[in-house]
Amino acid sequence: MERDQFKSRLGFILVSAGCAIGIGNVWKFPFITGQNGGGIFVLFYVLFLAVLAAPVLTMELAIGRSSRKSSVGAYKALEKPGQKWHVHGYVAIIGCIILMSYYTTVSGWMLNYFVRFATGSMQGMEDTAAVFAQMKQNAPEMVGYMALIVVLGFFVCSFSLQKGLERVTKIMMIGLLGMIIVLAVYAMMLPGADKGLRFYLLPSLEQAQKTGIANVIVAAMNQAFFTISIGVGSMEIFGSYMSKDRTLMTEAVWICGLDTFVAIMSGLIIFPACFSFGIEPDAGPDLIFITLPRIFLNMDNGSLFGAAFFLFMTLASFSTVIAVFENIMSFGVEEFHLTRRQSAYGSCLLMILLSLPSALGYNVWSGVQLLGGRNILDSEDFVVTNLLLPTGALTYLLFCSYKFGWGFESYLDEANAGKGIRLSKKMKPFFRYVLPALVLVILISGLM
Repeated sequence: MERDQFKSRLGFILVSAGCAIGIGNVWKFPFITGQNGGGIFVLFYVLFLAVLAAPVLTMELAIGRSSRKSSVGAYKALEKPGQKWHVHGYVAIIGCIILMSYYTTVSGWMLNYFVRFATGSMQGMEDTAAVFAQMKQNAPEMVGYMALIVVLGFFVCSFSLQKGLERVTKIMMIGLLGMIIVLAVYAMMLPGADKGLRFYLLPSLEQAQKTGIANVIVAAMNQAFFTISIGVGSMEIFGSYMSKDRTLMTEAVWICGLDTFVAIMSGLIIFPACFSFGIEPDAGPDLIFITLPRIFLNMDNGSLFGAAFFLFMTLASFSTVIAVFENIMSFGVEEFHLTRRQSAYGSCLLMILLSLPSALGYNVWSGVQLLGGRNILDSEDFVVTNLLLPTGALTYLLFCSYKFGWGFESYLDEANAGKGIRLSKKMKPFFRYVLPALVLVILISGLM
């Protein structure tokens, strides 16, 4: 069977960037930037995107493009006889499944809040913390929105690559990028917004020294690494669908660039809004579902702004959902010889069942505490973020850099195929020693 391919280069870039762009771009990046010296943090972040995230991303894409297979099949096609690198392919698929088993719940929260603001049901709700708590305690509501996200996601993926994932993601991403620009412009026009912009973007050596320069560097390295979602094959699958017209570093730069644009623009929405209303910005779910709704409800045209913001958040999260679903579904097609629709239906049922613990972890199973006293959703997030992503990236590095794997020369030939930015053979020691060391720092710091 002939391998599906993206219809256009733009389709590949937008789908790949859509996978990378997610909730962390909004509820984590702006806050970390503000707390770590503003522009100083951004400079380190961009540096680590260039020297860490983009190179590792090219390795994941190279494995996919050379093999024309999903995670397990890719290793089997490229590893030497008798080797067991493909075991990591199974681990990567498990990582994707765990990731989606809680990410779909959070994506459901975004859709839930979009509906609330769009229908006006948030009007008059002054205690936004109570609203958020009540939503999480409502088991049917939590399960319903989670299941809707899963069904919609696999419905999109059940069509061919070009007619489903590529077409829908193009529309969503163009809408998302346009929407974030409009929201940022509106936020920056609010009274007192300039204070938020100064806090967010102006380099603050004093703030960086207060945090500790070493801590700023580690925070920038962690954010650059995790924002691209490297390590569980979620990007590798798109490499298997791409053409050889452009070098992989060229495409990696575009993907990282779009991801960074959304992250920075998110801060241009959040900080002007927070400072305009004299509210201290925080991070994580509290920022998105408590702090920002409180601001929206007190601004002119707040319901419209809130609906637009949560539509943006829904699109950002859903673009990641369908991208990772494509990897899970392709595994079923290749390993079990199913049709796309058969794999989509089976994967959909499996994902709803596996996502139930996260959806019920705030209500029916609220007493369940797992890793370090974390609830179900946070435990699953910890396993993926702090264990599977860095160990997966390290595996890709070793596989592509050493002769006991695929080998650096084979990787380099694939990475440099096409027009654009080419990698030098002289970078071999950097790939063999420096990059693995940086990933080990990320792994160790995450587990400490």
